[in-house]
Amino acid sequence: MQPLIDNARTFGQRPEEFAGLAEGQSPEVLFITCSDSRVVPALITGARPGQLFELRTAGNIVPPHGAEHPSGEAATIEYAVEVLGVTDLVVCGHSHCGAVGALVRGDDLTAVPAVRDWLTTAADEPKPCDPADPTVAEAVQHHVLAQLLRLRSYPCVERRLADGRLRMHGWYYEVHTGVVREHRTDTDTFETL
Repeated sequence: MQPLIDNARTFGQRPEEFAGLAEGQSPEVLFITCSDSRVVPALITGARPGQLFELRTAGNIVPPHGAEHPSGEAATIEYAVEVLGVTDLVVCGHSHCGAVGALVRGDDLTAVPAVRDWLTTAADEPKPCDPADPTVAEAVQHHVLAQLLRLRSYPCVERRLADGRLRMHGWYYEVHTGVVREHRTDTDTFETL
């Protein structure tokens, strides 16, 4: 923790680097990814402050749209699309995902009921894969596609897709190599960017 505190103390000593950020934000991308500490969107993309609007959830799960049950995730998606006018939306899953791995393996999550309920109510069953494979690559990739499909249930997303003002991308990040793969609709495969 101490190195983080030390950096935070010196971080604000360069106000000239941050003054322009007070004028507002206009990110082009809503980047939805996992809360996993090994997945750092700005590091992966090289983005600077103000370039990515981020939504991080356990398992990069997008809950189904439902006006009767608003959520922080839904509010973030709606704000990014309607207010900020992002032009691209990325759902980025990752190798070694604990959430998807727990679903694939059928882990007993009774000790963490909030995690269990989040996974069972918010996630489609991932594609079966070898539960002994720690990367759970195929299941995570299937899960990314399921979240992209789920995003289409958000009226703001569907409207912007229909009029061509929004593009969606499915990414898979390998934490053990740093490689990023994108889903190609023409081949239905994840290929290296």
